[in-house]
Amino acid sequence: AVQDQFKVPAGAGHGTENDEELFLASMGIYVFNRDALFGLLGEENRDFGKHVIPKALKTHKVQAFIFDGAWEDIGTIRNFFDCNLELTSGVPRFNIFDMTAPVFTRPRFLPATKINGGHIERALVADGCILDEGTLCDCVLGLRSIIRRGSRLKRAIIMGNDYYEKTPEDGSERPAGLPRMGIGENCFIQEAIIDKNCRIGDNSIIQPNGRPDQDHDLYYIRDGIVIIPKNAVIPAGTVI
Repeated sequence: AVQDQFKVPAGAGHGTENDEELFLASMGIYVFNRDALFGLLGEENRDFGKHVIPKALKTHKVQAFIFDGAWEDIGTIRNFFDCNLELTSGVPRFNIFDMTAPVFTRPRFLPATKINGGHIERALVADGCILDEGTLCDCVLGLRSIIRRGSRLKRAIIMGNDYYEKTPEDGSERPAGLPRMGIGENCFIQEAIIDKNCRIGDNSIIQPNGRPDQDHDLYYIRDGIVIIPKNAVIPAGTVI
């Protein structure tokens, strides 16, 4: 069983004022001998924490590996959001540039990201993006993301696009009035996740403003974050 260790400050638990008490939490990662696992499983012994591990302690050699690296449970929108944005910090806990533990992704052979101007602070930008004189601060941009002139993004995750939209010169069939794919001109987006293939019209404002969780035809709010679902169309001038 792989376990993550964490400390509780003095006074928060049973520790003294000068000490921190160490706790272990299961990360839910287990390595079993195949035959041993089959022998431990039964019709009613299906839960690892409740059945399999306690049973194995009595009959098998069980050891814990103490993991002290970066690990987070991203089971909520807030955790997913914060963990991704943490990667934009100067020295994140999880270093994706550590060559002793390289991170590999599928090669997509996209063109390099094109930056026509603007201002960028602490951002991760994937391949094939087009940034046209906007402002990015603490942002993650996925493949083929398009940010148009004058738009400002702060603490935002843009999932990107699965394809490039045809231009009128290429025979575009985009209906009249439909915003172009990507983030339009002069938009402001903060504390938001924009899913893939979204069309955000010009002069739109997207921010949660402390509102509680809610569902809307155009968006969702969860954990203080605005979520624009995949393939959504946000008309020009929309204020969220």
